[in-house]
Amino acid sequence: MSDVPNDARLYAPATERNRAPILEVLRGVLPQSGLVLEIASGTGQHITYFAPHFPQLIWQPSDPTPEYFSSLVSWCDHLPSPNLLPPIELDARHPHWPIKDCAAILCINMIHIAPWTAGLGLLAGAGRVLGTGGMLYLYGPFKQGGQHTAPSNEEFDRNLQAQDPNWGVRDLEEVIRCAQAQGLALAQVLPMPANNLSVIFHKL
Repeated sequence: MSDVPNDARLYAPATERNRAPILEVLRGVLPQSGLVLEIASGTGQHITYFAPHFPQLIWQPSDPTPEYFSSLVSWCDHLPSPNLLPPIELDARHPHWPIKDCAAILCINMIHIAPWTAGLGLLAGAGRVLGTGGMLYLYGPFKQGGQHTAPSNEEFDRNLQAQDPNWGVRDLEEVIRCAQAQGLALAQVLPMPANNLSVIFHKL
């Protein structure tokens, strides 16, 4: 990941690769109206790409990390959209989010590159701010049945835990169980490129 010259934007090559497949999934699952909150917007490349494709929705980027927040602001300035709100600082672990309600939440490649407390905070927050029928969309690698789904994911998991033992590829069944405890019902699990999954929940 490297800085784009002359501004604060960061560039994540994986985002360029996965944004089109994710967009195709979102076309079939996002609501027709309302606010879409992205948790852990990171560089800002995803939300600035998605927002113009869904002009009927309002998009709220967020991130708690100063380096990424600066990049997020810069990407939003570089690729403005009428339905893209200014970024906000939001730590999923905090019990009081600055957003009180929304129609959908997106969280892409976060829960494995963060302590599990962030994943639990995300699910708890989604349970609080989503209305009935609201959608939570997760994307990333997951274990299934306690096992990695590909050797590349196993190697990725080892690398993550070498960086921080609190990080790691999560078990999908554990994520589903914890989501259900917050009133979130599993709707779909869709295979994605590079051994990732799209996991979609609806608020009961």
